[in-house]
Amino acid sequence: MTELELLAPAKNLECGKAAIDHGADAVYIGAQRFGARAAAGNSVADIAELCRYAHQFQAKVYVTVNTIIYDDELEATRQLLQELQQSGVDAVLVQDMALVSPLSSLLSPLSFHASTQTDNRTADKVRWLRDLGFSRVVLARELSIDDIRAIHEAVPDVELEVFVHGALCVSYSGLCYASQYCFHRSANRGECAQFCRMQFDLMDADGQVIEHNRYLLSLKDMCQIDNLEALAEAGATSFKIEGRLKDVSYVKNVTAAYSERLNQIIRRHPDRYRRSSLGHCRYTFTPNLQRTFNRGYTTYFANGRRPDIASFDTPKAVGEFVGTVKELRRDSFNVAGTASFANGDGLCFFAPQGNISPLSSLLSPLKLLGFRVNRVEGNRLYPQHMPEGLKPGMRLYRNNDQEMERLLSRPSAERKIPITLSLRPTADGFRLSSGDVSVELPIAHQTAEKPQRENIIRQLTKLGNTPYECTDVDLPADFKYFIPSSQLAELRRMLVSRYEVRGTRYENSSCADSNLAPRTSYLAPRQNLAPRKQTTLYDNIANRESCAFYGVAEPTAYELRPTPDAMLMQCRHCIRYSLGFCPKHSLPAKAPSRLSPLSSLLSPLKYPLFLRLGDGRRFRLEFDCRNCQMNVYASTR
Repeated sequence: MTELELLAPAKNLECGKAAIDHGADAVYIGAQRFGARAAAGNSVADIAELCRYAHQFQAKVYVTVNTIIYDDELEATRQLLQELQQSGVDAVLVQDMALVSPLSSLLSPLSFHASTQTDNRTADKVRWLRDLGFSRVVLARELSIDDIRAIHEAVPDVELEVFVHGALCVSYSGLCYASQYCFHRSANRGECAQFCRMQFDLMDADGQVIEHNRYLLSLKDMCQIDNLEALAEAGATSFKIEGRLKDVSYVKNVTAAYSERLNQIIRRHPDRYRRSSLGHCRYTFTPNLQRTFNRGYTTYFANGRRPDIASFDTPKAVGEFVGTVKELRRDSFNVAGTASFANGDGLCFFAPQGNISPLSSLLSPLKLLGFRVNRVEGNRLYPQHMPEGLKPGMRLYRNNDQEMERLLSRPSAERKIPITLSLRPTADGFRLSSGDVSVELPIAHQTAEKPQRENIIRQLTKLGNTPYECTDVDLPADFKYFIPSSQLAELRRMLVSRYEVRGTRYENSSCADSNLAPRTSYLAPRQNLAPRKQTTLYDNIANRESCAFYGVAEPTAYELRPTPDAMLMQCRHCIRYSLGFCPKHSLPAKAPSRLSPLSSLLSPLKYPLFLRLGDGRRFRLEFDCRNCQMNVYASTR
């Protein structure tokens, strides 16, 4: 049996508990410092409370400590890890090798997961991390299902965690320095300024503008819900939802949708898979991924390179398609479609941009415009202000769904662990059991004057706000005893308390039962631990202990030693391919017509190509066709 884990994000304690309630088998959350989302920090006390809540269902809590660490932060990081261990966390995600170095004085038995920030895209890298003692490796988002299968087959004894939903970084994680270069905000320090969501011109070496003011590095959001079974078959066991900056309604809806899909897979293959935590969920809403924040969805590279991964026209949420504009009036319009609307809905549409360059006009660049619905009368909508540019036939999208938000703003799920109860007499009282948990209460035996079965079942199944629900009560056919309701309630309370003790045992043993190799294995000779390559700035070495681990004299991290000619991004997304003039691949026949091939433009273009920000700064593009990737460099000319 393979355990499948749905891993949900938690911006805070509220989001973490909501994720558990809506079907997560594990959650990941940031501490106050050293997480790759600096704006999503939480106190150790809140993390401890989340652990207590999650462990009732044998769900796990992972904490992100996945930034690079400076020398003056090493001691504070060790102190944080010790506090996290005491709070009951199940694992810590890390990037900086100082935390697993044999020179580290940290002796806690915490389990470590290798963050995607360590750039995990090959079997060799995963094997090296496993040999260091990592129990799990979070793979790069850019890998295909076949890539994941090959890694699993090569290194079958390490857990593989894969991203399945949410925002996409255009650069391989850990190898993006554009935010640091432009804004002195390091992605490897949790302070990404989202350089990739900005507008650029695309220019050739002669300054000819190919694309004007487009979001050429902005990607759609990932959605692998239809690939979960294939990912499981390939060897992935943890399915990660991105979103530690997302609000609680997003967490509820997305977690519920993926939990339901995993349950469907398990029902089809009950002899192969099971969930890694306990309990089942009931929802007051129908999960729908289209009705929550999204930039449009893509499966990214799951099944190879596709033309639909980019969102050149907007980096903002587009949402759910709800119909087309049918007829316009001075203050309202009709919508052709089956969607229903509510006052306050946010709608948007794409309209042609102005000031289009001659070359880019072939691609009809669009601009996303939005408005709020003030009043609804059937399929006639009255905006607060009629939007300019809205025309009959235009497609409408809803990126703020008031009805869905209303449903999710309330308690919207209940998670319960099903148990069966068995009541039996003992020599001096009665025993109440459930599975391997049992309690006894000394009660004088009294023969009942009338049948007691209904009252016994009613009293024992009053599990109220506990995480448990009784699905059956086993009573012998000849059970003829009278037990006062107060004593039945006491038996029930004792059993629940014993379950809670068992949950506490799980919490206290979760770190000690780590899958890590014994700590002494870290004391092996350093040559067995060092990377099998020459170190560069892309190893993000930022402190003396990482230097010692890698065997270098000084830190190489870009944040500490900016290099003028350094690569700022390494991307599998390729602008040439998405625009239709890749010399290696042509766009599929079913590619959107707006992305028609630009082969007629190839002759006047002179390489290299450049991206240009609105402030005039330029970035040279290098097309590494051998590895089918695009690299971005700062340009001083």
